[in-house]
Amino acid sequence: MPARAHIGTSGWHYTAWRNGFYYGLPEQQWLGFYCRHFNSVEINASFYRLQSRETYRRWHDATPPDFRFSLKGNRYLTHYKKLLDTLPGIHLERERAQGLGAKLLVVLWQLPAALDMDLARLGEFAKALTAWPEVRHAIEFRHPSWFNQQVATCLHTNGIAVCQSDAADWPMWQAITTNLVYIRLHGHDATYASSYPVQALQCWAQQVNGWLEENKEVHVYFDNDADGAAPLNARTLASLVLRSVN
Repeated sequence: MPARAHIGTSGWHYTAWRNGFYYGLPEQQWLGFYCRHFNSVEINASFYRLQSRETYRRWHDATPPDFRFSLKGNRYLTHYKKLLDTLPGIHLERERAQGLGAKLLVVLWQLPAALDMDLARLGEFAKALTAWPEVRHAIEFRHPSWFNQQVATCLHTNGIAVCQSDAADWPMWQAITTNLVYIRLHGHDATYASSYPVQALQCWAQQVNGWLEENKEVHVYFDNDADGAAPLNARTLASLVLRSVN
């Protein structure tokens, strides 16, 4: 089966999109409307608060059969536990996320910007993630001390992808450690706020198309949600990519 590009936004429930992207639709119709434009979404709310299995099941049932989810792992494990003693939390999050069924493809783990490299912690966390084998895992590093071959080797050995994270406030590591490529676009000039010009999206599309030709699975999510830039940028990128569903 050929690789597929999953393109969307980081979350879909933003009040700033109400009268723009959603054309004034009531909130209960937003997810259905979103699915008519995109084939995937990164669940962002799970980072701040654990969601119930029932909530995940409701989202599963409200989306088309070929729609897919990525899930942002809860910050308790990354920002409070700082990758240590994470197995109980991984079991809990996995149990709840089963409400998404086979529609959940990837879990993203975002590390705090102040957490510098600790290879032992990373190895312990990678071992704990084997308790959640039904999905792929990706890690977003925001401190540049992680950007080295030792970390890349650890990730490759454990089948964990690097999240290439573009923003104005932290550097991006463009390493590829698996056949999964995971991209988060937060806004290049102003984090969470700036829109990507067409020329930049064309450059990203060229890279995505190249990865697809290499039979890599690609996820791209826009997190520049202020003023509704994310869905507009995501639609443009999807139109430029060879094998997105829409």
